[in-house]
Order: sequence, then structure tokens, then C-alpha cells
Amino acid sequence: MAMALILFIILSILVNPSSAKTNYNVLSFGARGNGVTDSTQAFINAWAAACASTEPTTIYVPKGRYLLGPVAFKGGCKSSDITLRIDGTLVAPVDFRVLGQAENWVSFDQVTGVSIIGGSLDAKGSALWVCKAQAGTNCHNRATDVLVEGIKVIASGNSPNTDGIHVQQSTNVKIINSSIKTGDDCISIGPATNNLWIEGVTCGPGHGISIGSLGKDMEEEGVQNVTVKNTVFKGTQNGLRIKSWAKPSNGFVKGVQFIDIVMQNVQNHIIIDQNYCPHNLNCPGQVSGVKINNVLYQNIRGTSATPVAIKFECSTKYPCKGIKLQNVNLTYLKKVAQSSCANVIGTTMGLVKPDNCL
Repeated sequence: MAMALILFIILSILVNPSSAKTNYNVLSFGARGNGVTDSTQAFINAWAAACASTEPTTIYVPKGRYLLGPVAFKGGCKSSDITLRIDGTLVAPVDFRVLGQAENWVSFDQVTGVSIIGGSLDAKGSALWVCKAQAGTNCHNRATDVLVEGIKVIASGNSPNTDGIHVQQSTNVKIINSSIKTGDDCISIGPATNNLWIEGVTCGPGHGISIGSLGKDMEEEGVQNVTVKNTVFKGTQNGLRIKSWAKPSNGFVKGVQFIDIVMQNVQNHIIIDQNYCPHNLNCPGQVSGVKINNVLYQNIRGTSATPVAIKFECSTKYPCKGIKLQNVNLTYLKKVAQSSCANVIGTTMGLVKPDNCL
């Protein structure tokens, strides 16, 4: 089913957009803001011009609706200060066949010193990825020092594979003051993510904020130093989730903090699932090799849509260690919810409800 995905995004990487000097208007490269004319090549040409410049530059998209096919903005630029200023709306083709074999509609590949400011992206139900650093089936790139601010994602709660933001193979990323309504993870966090800060995000509907799934491959870089703070979940399938495949892996998760979280009618508030094995293929009878250490859940409150609000199902070979619960108050039907623990070692501080099973 074609679902409109509209994204209002402010994304900055390394640079203050006010420093940009040379202006490249996409209209000068043949773009048309009528929502009908294919403006893909015009955007690619404008990017190439900005990328080749040695001066700070701005690519300007005036008001209007600009039809774009799949487009990848490649890095390796001479300029380390490129601003993409969008006052209009980027629109994906209604016909999915136009996207062909492209894994992403709009992507940014190995970029440094780039800011994307304002505007709207109407993906027409396509899987939209504004890529910081994804790998595998999405896109192969890395990024550092990224700020994502004031983003608004809207998609139907039953729209498949519509993750709001995916972060992977990235360092020093901040996602703040944003609202994400989607059919999959509001924010998903993949391997090789280091120093991720998420604050002031409202999530729902959707599948919550997920670290993982991790450990699909034996050789995999870990996730470390992740903070989620002042975040609200509304009617989501999950709240705070860490998920790994039930397969051998040298991956890891460490140094994670979930602080000051409010949950409203969430099905699975706090969950670690290391038995992920979709369709029971390629992993039955195996155990996760992902090592999970030092995870803090602090000042978390709200209501549960299911009796079990806390569920830790860790690896039998590598139990979760250093799990800390501090000032947690989760209820189910105005009663104390339940918790379930397996292969986890941790401590509690302050009031913790449901009664902790650590």
C-alpha cells in the first residue's frame, strides 16, 4: 500500500550553514517545481557543482514540488562546507517501478561538512533513508559529527519497513527535538555506531527505539556510548529495545543510557532480546555471541499495554552484565506490571516497579 511519508528535516554535519557563500539554485540547473517534471539530474548537477567548489556553498531549493527519482549525493568533495537549503518539497515517483533496483530514494554517501536545512520530503510510501552511514542492503557509507534537529516523520502505523532514522557506521551523531510517526522503528541503530545522542524525541506509532538487530554476521563492529534522554513513546510496539540474532558473533553493546523516559500505552517498555531468529531460519539451536554490558535505565515511567513491562532475555553463553535500573515506575491497568529475566546480571537503585528480577 502506498503511504505518504513526509519528512521535515534539519540535518547539520560539522558546519554552520550561515557560513555558506556561493549559491547554486536548482532552477538554474533545469529543475522544475511543478511536481511533474523529473528534476533528478538537475539536483545531481547542482550537487556536482557545489562538490567541486573549494568555497563554502549553498544548494538552494525554492518553494514548489520537485519530482525526484532515486538520487545519491556522493562525498569526496573539495568543499567541506555544503548546505542544502530546501524551502520546497521533494516528491518521490508514485510508480514504484521508477525507483528500480535502488535501495534508497535519497541518500548521502560518505559526506563530510554538509548541512541539510528545512523543507519536506514526500516519499509516497517509499522507504526513505537520509543516510548517515548504512551498510548491507541500504547504502555503504560512513559519517562523523552529525546533527539531526527538528525532524518530523509521518507514516501510517501499518506501513512496512518505514524506519524513521537509521544510524550505522557513524560517530558523534545527535538526533534532537524531533517527532517520528512510522510503521517500523522510529530510530534504529546498527553496528559500528559510536557516541550517539538522542534527546527530545517523540515516538509513536512505531516500533520504538531499537539497537539492532545485531550479530547477524560473525565479524561485526559493536555499538557503544549511546544516550537516549527526555524521550516520549506513545502507543508503540516497543519502547527501549536491544535486539541480537541467536547466532555466533563478535559484536557487542556497551555504555548505553536511557534517561528520563515517558511511555504511554506501550506494549514492551524495556526489552533485551538476544533470541532473535525470524522465521526460525539459519539460527535455530544457536545462541547470540553479542556481549551486552553497562546499560542504565534511569527515571522511566509510564503505562503498559501488556502485563510484562520489563523483559530481559539474554544470551546463555554471554549473559548481559552491568544492567542497572534506577527509579523505574511502569504500571499495567493501574496495577504494577511484571518483569521477566533470563541470563542477566545487574542492580537496582531507588524505586523500581515492576519488582525487578535481576
